Amino acid sequence: MPLTEVLLYQELDGTVPVLEWLTELQTKNRAAFNKCLYLIDLLEQFGSELRRPRADMLRNGIYELRTEVRNVNYRLLYGFVGKDVALLSHGLTKEQAVPSRDIDLAIERLERFRKNPDRHRATRE
Repeated sequence: MPLTEVLLYQELDGTVPVLEWLTELQTKNRAAFNKCLYLIDLLEQFGSELRRPRADMLRNGIYELRTEVRNVNYRLLYGFVGKDVALLSHGLTKEQAVPSRDIDLAIERLERFRKNPDRHRATRE
């Protein structure tokens, strides 16, 4: 099975929300950062085959990567673009469910990405 390419969503102003969040997380909570990188690696390896407890479908084509560190739930929201994946949003919560506003934002970003992938695809360095 070929690896899934994990793409990063980029806003029109050039910011890459997930990358900025991961960079901040790397300095503030190394354990959570490492777990998130591990999840991204699993997503690259298994793509649409990745299941609970690491990944789950939320709604409207939005999925989540899930991990927990010290009773805080860390989430990376993503959607499929063909066989590849676009990382769209991030978050952390003490609740089990992802807030609806976060899912709505990810849905909007996925729509933008699909309409103009060249404009909304960040380069990974």
